[in-house]
Amino acid sequence: MVMMKERGLPRSLRLMFSGGVAVGLGLLAHSVQAQETKTDDAPQQMQRVEITGSSIKRLSAQGALPVTVIRTDDLLKEGVTTAQEALNKIPANQSSVATSNAIGSSTGGQSAVDLRGIGKDKTLVLLNGRRLPKHPYDGDSVDLNIIPLSAIDRIEVLRDGASAIYGTDAIGGVVNFITKRSVTGVSISGDLVAPRSPGGTEHHVNVTGGKGDLDKDGYNVFGIIDFHEQNHVKSTDRDFSKTGIFPGHSGSGTSFPGNTNVGNPYAASGCKPPLAYVDGKICREDTTALIDILPDTQQVSLFGKGSFKLSADDTASVEYLHSESKVTSRVAPAPLVGYTLPSSSPYYPGGSAGVPGLAGATGQDLTTGFRAIDAGQRTDTSSTKADRLLFSLEGTKFGWDYKTGLSYSNSRTKDWFTQGYVNDQMISDGVTAGIINPFGPQSAAGSALINDAQMRGTVLYAKNETTNFDFTASRELFNLPAGPVGFAIGTQFTHEKASFNVNEDIALQAASSGLVDAKSTSGQRDISALFTELNIPIVKDLEAQLAARYDRYSDVGSTINPKIALRYQPIKQLLLRGSASTGFRAPTLFEKNKPQQLTYTSDQYNDPVRCPGGTPIGPQVDPSVECGQQQFIQQGGNKNLQPEKSKTFSVGFVVEPVKDVTASIDYWNIHIKNTIGGLPEQTIFADPVKYADRFVRNADGSLAYIIATNDNLGDTKTSGLDVSLNWRLGKTAWGNFAFNLDGTYVLKYDYQNEKNGEFVHNAGRYADANPVFRWRHNAGILWSNGPWSGSLTQTYESHYNDQSPDANGNDIKVPSYTLYNISGTYSGFKNLVLTAGLKNIFDKKPPFSNQVTTFQVGYDPRYTDAIGRAFFVRANYQFM
Repeated sequence: MVMMKERGLPRSLRLMFSGGVAVGLGLLAHSVQAQETKTDDAPQQMQRVEITGSSIKRLSAQGALPVTVIRTDDLLKEGVTTAQEALNKIPANQSSVATSNAIGSSTGGQSAVDLRGIGKDKTLVLLNGRRLPKHPYDGDSVDLNIIPLSAIDRIEVLRDGASAIYGTDAIGGVVNFITKRSVTGVSISGDLVAPRSPGGTEHHVNVTGGKGDLDKDGYNVFGIIDFHEQNHVKSTDRDFSKTGIFPGHSGSGTSFPGNTNVGNPYAASGCKPPLAYVDGKICREDTTALIDILPDTQQVSLFGKGSFKLSADDTASVEYLHSESKVTSRVAPAPLVGYTLPSSSPYYPGGSAGVPGLAGATGQDLTTGFRAIDAGQRTDTSSTKADRLLFSLEGTKFGWDYKTGLSYSNSRTKDWFTQGYVNDQMISDGVTAGIINPFGPQSAAGSALINDAQMRGTVLYAKNETTNFDFTASRELFNLPAGPVGFAIGTQFTHEKASFNVNEDIALQAASSGLVDAKSTSGQRDISALFTELNIPIVKDLEAQLAARYDRYSDVGSTINPKIALRYQPIKQLLLRGSASTGFRAPTLFEKNKPQQLTYTSDQYNDPVRCPGGTPIGPQVDPSVECGQQQFIQQGGNKNLQPEKSKTFSVGFVVEPVKDVTASIDYWNIHIKNTIGGLPEQTIFADPVKYADRFVRNADGSLAYIIATNDNLGDTKTSGLDVSLNWRLGKTAWGNFAFNLDGTYVLKYDYQNEKNGEFVHNAGRYADANPVFRWRHNAGILWSNGPWSGSLTQTYESHYNDQSPDANGNDIKVPSYTLYNISGTYSGFKNLVLTAGLKNIFDKKPPFSNQVTTFQVGYDPRYTDAIGRAFFVRANYQFM
């Protein structure tokens, strides 16, 4: 098919919106610059291609859905080295800036994307249009760490529900990583990111090689090896994270020296600063000073692809992806509570070992708890390996475009303890026998016992396996007066298998492992699907996309999900578009089968019955355990979970009011029923009467744990606006300039913590476990002049009300947060391209937050940059 070059809005739409919008990254400027090197009157061969969000091949200008396209080459020039960092460029992504950096969260080092903030389990991640293995610790999302960014040509982000096209779980949108089509020659690149402050240094090395021209030689084979590492950052390396003592946060009640049920023998003398301090009759510990705020990470990826022409119209391909990542995190030494200290112990207050006397300690047995400082920081390593092997065919037969593929993928994760986790019973026996000192330095015998009590070795091993077959065929059925009708039909068969294995010899012996009572589990299921799509030109400049998909899950039943999308261009400067669809997300195998386990709550709470308001109701209450302390919480799977169901619609427009200025606004609205999740601990403790059945008590009436296993909580309703502006200034005496801005404004984010319950308003405020930003944007000024190019980019997050109010009950506002990055590239050397720049130019520190949902406190590590100002340099050399 031959077309003359488009002018005005149609050309801009083809470059930006229908085939993908290039935002915030200098992508548009490069695309336009490349196009403008061609003469306007020269005929160009336009191929029909498959665009993310549709199974029908078409000219890219014909699309009806909002798709963002990110070019990897431009990301690399900005110092971006990981897929996670790349997707943080999308304002619609409300996920953590660094999920893998959530120290102590047992994520297995996972990084994920969460479009619209409705959960990472509702964003579908693809590689070349097909699914990637999901992380085995939850089975609901892809770990972005497995994707070698250097193998990717572009990232297409569909900011719209696509369950009718790709599968029932694509409720929030789709992220499609498109690899390079072919590679010839050999190149090597290296990146260095050097922070101004200690820790966080990054190294990145990539080698790429390929041979053959697919069109001329009939084949192309290429491979990519990618290595990335980042050093850890200690909390004491940054001013904003060096202490956890601030108004509203008082540190941990499990301290060293240890507390007893009648007080602390060292409280009168000031405890043992600088980490322990006095709080009434007990000591508290500034445990924040004993953690890492960023872990040590290492990632190695291998991607290979071979493509072979079987005929002029048919191509066979084989792809193999292998990835390994390792994350080592360190948190404060283990809290050890509930031990009996008899008067026979030399460490009894006022006893022979010199521990000061304590009022109330008159020879009776004391209950004590302390922090195992002598055991060292709790250090654990998560190692994840993932593989995907794909055989595929695509081409044209009998007038039909077809593609088919058979893939096998698996991901394996294991966690092992290297230091700091101790056998509770051995420590308890040591305290009772008078060998371990809960209040001060250990004797040689005490140190030896603590060392012998260390629990080292693999504690968890999880595996997720998927076998998948797919087939899709599409063609133009017939012509209407306004154009041809496109049609696609396809099928998919998937077998999933998951296992979660607990080493009970280790996990069940240490309460600080967070795995008390956990048992090994497994599950499997089959999924079959049939889907179809029509692209109908109704009248001139009005097009409809109709799609429907039938999915059957062997464990939760079947569902049909339709979608309709409209595209209308009444004049060449204006395009209108809209869509409506339904979704259905089945609970994952892990959400149903994950072991039920006991771990500590993130925040500290009073037992609402035995220590209401922080006041013990009698001498039988141990304030060092029951007042202002982390309590136990039961988390895990639920075999009775029901699927989530959703309705999504969007409407928007694209306008080009003058040449080289293009803007768009899209309104989106999502309503989810039966939202799957655990009831937040903050909600349970905030209303102990309402949730009385979730408090499980010991025989003596003390709190054993609260129940927060997976459940169908209620509805989630969210809506907002996506805004984009691109201004291409064109050629000047100083070079080519462009400005772009891409932003998302959340109008509403409301959710229920139980069916038919009250809606919690989350937009612009921290509700339960996280905030939802009202406004996020990325903006950039891009420049190029001959071999030189550069960019100045800005990322912005609006303010929000913090997790807890002040002492007077007034909301505390977390300020807005803005970062600037600058980079420059020179390509004037033969075969060599050099890039250098600064991240976080003004060394902007994270704003203060009183959140206590994560191990890091004083700021929120999920949405801010803990590294600070960092210089980066990149070199790429192409061998001839």
